[in-house]
Amino acid sequence: MLNVSGLSKSFGGRELFDDVSLNIMAGDRIAITGPNGAGKSTLIKIILGKEEPDAGSVTFIRGTRVGYLPQESEPAGNETVLEIAVPHEHEHDGQFVAKAKQILNSLGFKLTDYDRPAREMSGGWIMRAHLARLLAEEPDLLMLDEPTNHLDLETLIWFQDYLKYYPGAILMISHDREFLNNLCTHIAELRASRIMRYTGNYDSYLEQRAANEKIMIATAKAQQRDIDRLQLFADRFGAKASKASQAQSKLKQIERIKEDMVVMPDSNEATMGFKFPQPQRSGQRVITLEKIKFGYGENLIYDGIDFEVERDQRIVLVGPNGAGKSTLLKLLAEVLKPKSGVHKLGHNAKYGYFAQHRAAMLNPKHTVFQEALDTPQRITEQAIRTVLGSFLFRGDDIYKPVSVLSGGEKSRLALVKLLLDPPNLLLMDEPTTHLDLASVDALIEALKQYQGTLVFISHDVHFIRALSTHVVRVEAGTLRHFGGGYQYYLDKTAQTARAALTSSGFAPVASKAAVPAADRREQKRLEAEQRQARSRKKQEIQKRITALEKEIADLEAKERDYAAELEKPETYHSGGRATQINRELMIVSDRLEAATTEWEAAGAELATLEAAAA
Repeated sequence: MLNVSGLSKSFGGRELFDDVSLNIMAGDRIAITGPNGAGKSTLIKIILGKEEPDAGSVTFIRGTRVGYLPQESEPAGNETVLEIAVPHEHEHDGQFVAKAKQILNSLGFKLTDYDRPAREMSGGWIMRAHLARLLAEEPDLLMLDEPTNHLDLETLIWFQDYLKYYPGAILMISHDREFLNNLCTHIAELRASRIMRYTGNYDSYLEQRAANEKIMIATAKAQQRDIDRLQLFADRFGAKASKASQAQSKLKQIERIKEDMVVMPDSNEATMGFKFPQPQRSGQRVITLEKIKFGYGENLIYDGIDFEVERDQRIVLVGPNGAGKSTLLKLLAEVLKPKSGVHKLGHNAKYGYFAQHRAAMLNPKHTVFQEALDTPQRITEQAIRTVLGSFLFRGDDIYKPVSVLSGGEKSRLALVKLLLDPPNLLLMDEPTTHLDLASVDALIEALKQYQGTLVFISHDVHFIRALSTHVVRVEAGTLRHFGGGYQYYLDKTAQTARAALTSSGFAPVASKAAVPAADRREQKRLEAEQRQARSRKKQEIQKRITALEKEIADLEAKERDYAAELEKPETYHSGGRATQINRELMIVSDRLEAATTEWEAAGAELATLEAAAA
């Protein structure tokens, strides 16, 4: 499908990558990972033909259709949401239009949003509309750059499940660890000017890389021992005429070893070698909302809700898009004032609110280091350098002016400042957005050290699992508490069954009472289209089950044949034959296990789909 061969690229004398090659086959799900500045986005641009490499080539199989979702979309013009999702060439294709509408629905759009001018919506919603178009078009190769940044948790779960059954190949850049673990078949790590491909998901890649690095360290030490031994001989006998030629030979050996010397790449994993200052201990009741009523104009979000947070709780707010999670957080932070009700801070309680606009509170005239120093806490300069390093401000980066920082860098610096002088109640709205994997891990480690109370919203499931001890589901103006972590919440709400249902691409539509009369005809048509699409989906699953059953039967037959051959004495008379059979038997066994798992998953999906249609 795609062959990247021998790519090299430099900017201003700095080598981004050299002799990079990568093949993408049908069905591959590959994530490009690597430290900031490694050249991930540049590699994507070269593949798309938007930049030229210094050397090398990019070749697509003729006829390959490519779709690309960038991190940020171009500003919207006069087109509506539906016009973005349904390009002109497809506007008279009823099947395409129906599919695009179903995807828009699953991505959180309402029927009344379809004809809205896209320019009235935020950049994140515009990105969702473009994503709906790409998913409806189903290109052979889908290229995604940070696709989860603008999705809420529930939409992300739907999107993740949808991509599991996407018929084409996927090449992505993402800093969402759980997303990568659930989707990837391969990780392509771009580091130290080279690319290394690993089989498996992100956690598997970390294990393989750690094992490789142990081997590299051992090899480098052995090479250095050989160099030291040879150099000792050359130094000792180089001046002796009888040994001079041998000494010269040893020096040549040293040069050959140095040419092949293992070079260990710099480790960019976040490490915490610093204890963050801890806040003053609060009372048991940290913050309380009583009988809170709030709405935007006539749209009432909350009508008399109560909410109490106790010391040391780690609460994550979850729920569908538009349910009021961010509104609740802003009510806690007094960014929004309720129409009625009481907001009470507990004894010694002090809150700090982190939202994306917090980065705008940085002083643009300061350097990164000066801004980090600007805190009431007495912290040594070395300690501040350590914290900045954990959030990937290293070397001369700490002397960069705040004014030239990217949005992600400003978010990281704002987090550093918050953690260097933390209140005893942290209110955080999507703190991992625009953070890379190393920075997310650094933030997790910092918040694990934090001895205060935390209420947060996040779409990063890895982040949620690592920190939450209590879940509050926000929906339809109500709050439902779950006194356990995220998995406890999933188990209690049968979230896995809901995710399996929505993975087929069909989100439940709004009730008739919630839909204006003018839209009911459109809703009925959409429901009919969904029934037809559900039927098509059922046929696809049945076809996949049949194919898997045939493949499993063939694999089981091969497994029996190989096992029988290994029992024959003559197999071991031919040199290497037994080893070859064992290797092939392992491949067949691995594929048999994977095919069986796929068959079970397809059966469960079919059962869920049939239950929904009943």
